[in-house]
Formats: sequence, structure tokens, C-alpha cells
Amino acid sequence: MSKTKADDLCQVRCFNTELVNQIRETFPSEDTLEEMTVIFGILADRSRIKILYALRNGDELCVCDIAAMLNVKIATASHHLRKMRDLKLLKYRNDGKLAYYSLKERRVTDILSYSLRELV
Repeated sequence: MSKTKADDLCQVRCFNTELVNQIRETFPSEDTLEEMTVIFGILADRSRIKILYALRNGDELCVCDIAAMLNVKIATASHHLRKMRDLKLLKYRNDGKLAYYSLKERRVTDILSYSLRELV
């Protein structure tokens, strides 16, 4: 006997209202959820994960070094770095024609490190 699509649907709007309300009360604030969405969005890209991994120990790298590390064009590396800088995850400084990037805070790399420990 095959299952129909209607079998997968709940016919009641909310079965356990009390439990649903208890769970809702424990949800993080909308601001926290937005911040989590941003962080996980950053971590959803392999190149950005590599950049964060490279900067995790407080190192400062030039855009051209990051491009070489990723084996991509400087413009591509710069795009990723600018996105993370705009989200206030990275800081940068100019030294002549060179732009250097480093971590602004450790939270994201703490999440990255935790994820790596759990996956390896």
C-alpha cells in the first residue's frame, strides 16, 4: 500500500498547544536569530571558511596572500573579505597598496573550531 501525500499532512492546526507555547518561549530573540543567520550564512561558503580558518590564530593576511592561499583571483578573494568586513567579522588596514585583514572577534572562529572538532 503506497502512502499518499495527504497521509503526510496533519489534519489538526496544533495538537499539543501547551508544548508548542513552551518551546516558543525558549526561542532566542529575533536579533539573536538574525545574527545566527548571518554567521551561518558566512560559514555556508567553503572559501570563507578557509579564510576564517587561516585567520583563526590572530594572523593578519594580505588580500593577495589570501587569493594565493585559495587559488583564486584577487578580486574573488577581495569580494569574500569585503563581505565579511561589512558584516563586522573582519577588520582591515591599508599599508601602501596592500590591504591586510584579520579577525575582529573570535566568536565565528569559535563556532568554526567547534564544528571542526565535532566533524573530525
